[in-house]
Amino acid sequence: MSSPRITTPRQYGGGHFGATTDRRRSDMRMPRFFKRLFKFPQMDFEMAVWEMTHLLIAPKKVFKSIYYHKQTRNTWHRPDPSFTYLLSFFLLLTSFAWSLAYTPSFASVVKLALMFVIVHFLLGSLVVSTVVYYIVGRLLGPGIAGLPGRRRQQGLFGPPGGPRGADALEFGYCFDVSIRAFFPPYVLLYIIQYILMPVINHQNRASTFFANLLYLAAGLYWSMITFLGYNALHFLSHTQLLLSPMVAWVVIWLVCTILGINLSTWGTRWMFLGVKG
Repeated sequence: MSSPRITTPRQYGGGHFGATTDRRRSDMRMPRFFKRLFKFPQMDFEMAVWEMTHLLIAPKKVFKSIYYHKQTRNTWHRPDPSFTYLLSFFLLLTSFAWSLAYTPSFASVVKLALMFVIVHFLLGSLVVSTVVYYIVGRLLGPGIAGLPGRRRQQGLFGPPGGPRGADALEFGYCFDVSIRAFFPPYVLLYIIQYILMPVINHQNRASTFFANLLYLAAGLYWSMITFLGYNALHFLSHTQLLLSPMVAWVVIWLVCTILGINLSTWGTRWMFLGVKG
């Protein structure tokens, strides 16, 4: 009689217990975005440059590839901080140009660099993405009175414990949309406005018109890219409501232009808030 054969349990078995354990371990892991913060060789900077270019000329193309990303990574959020790093670097260079032109002191250079990168870009995008995460999640996901919608879960950087492919609005994706919506206003207000300052920084009708037109374009671009980002998620309803701020931008532009209020004057004061003086 042959002796019974005793085998050790399989470490990576496909049973229910093993799958549950692996899922719990994966839930306790740090989101991939944070794990890749300093893995520069793995970052796709070429893709980030492509996105920046198309955000200006064809923004709809930027969000067309998210379905492929969802199928391969099981998350709408792209855990690649290359876009954030690249735009932060551009803001740093831009802050140097503004500082050297208007506040040529070492303390002002440092303050403005921190203001542009930390406050305007990172903190501003974080606040916007947090607000939109809850507004879009509650109004455009489950639906509101008179407007049908779909009920779904919300997660931070991925579907929270749901089945693979579950529809979930992720905070990471909201942040992705916010930092991409920031790029066209950055080009218009931090670069083009800087170049045109000798022309538009005057209290006359022509300067006021073109300066205000620059701010109108920035607001419209921001609203359009925000709309396109959430409109790409098929489980959200009535995303066209996100275009409503465009009406406010047009009204503000029209009122300020008629009254002769140069938005460039107020905009640059806000840029240098806490830097001068």
